[in-house]
Amino acid sequence: MADSCGKAKIGPSILNADLSQLASECQRMMDSGADYLHLDVMDGQFVPNLTFGHPVVKCLRPKMPNVFFDMHMMVAAPEQWIEGMHAAGANQYTFHQEATEDPKSCIRKIKETGMKAGIGIKPNTPVEVLDPYVDLVDMVLIMTVEPGFGGQKFMADMMPKIQYLREHFGHIDIEVDGGVGPATIQQCADAGANMIVSGSAVTGSENPRETINYMRNVVEEAIQKSQLER
Repeated sequence: MADSCGKAKIGPSILNADLSQLASECQRMMDSGADYLHLDVMDGQFVPNLTFGHPVVKCLRPKMPNVFFDMHMMVAAPEQWIEGMHAAGANQYTFHQEATEDPKSCIRKIKETGMKAGIGIKPNTPVEVLDPYVDLVDMVLIMTVEPGFGGQKFMADMMPKIQYLREHFGHIDIEVDGGVGPATIQQCADAGANMIVSGSAVTGSENPRETINYMRNVVEEAIQKSQLER
């Protein structure tokens, strides 16, 4: 890790939670010490699954007015949902580089709404494709599973992508998503990730607060260590 990064943040994904109790599950995660919520939007086209859209986000927002909503837009043509998600109360709009022919235009449209912009890549996409966009966004997302389904096995061979970003773009928030939990958090932290998405490892934990605190502490220690080594 060649440079310092942002603050350690843990964002539970509620994809594997009881979606019939979505609001209470989200609140349970925040009450357990989560820093933000990672909300997975899937359209059945970009990924072979379907979740929810901005009407659900609009319903959630009044129940948790101060929570940071990080929208993971696993959708084709992500440009078409920017306005709707902004109106619904989203804070960050994270789209996939593979889903649009014009990432710069998509980033610009997101920023014009006042939302933060994130860009992500699937496991088979080379990290270097992000080089032209990293300085334009607030966060980069590295997927450590194939997007579309929860509960997949963590891909440790994605860690060099995180290392590359941290070494070349030390300032950026780097988010990792997919199979991340207490057993895999050290690898993510050592590589340089500071925003951690964790699904079933948190939502299914007997003590979510303990799980969240443990992962945050691992990331914070890795950040401190990297700063000492500079």
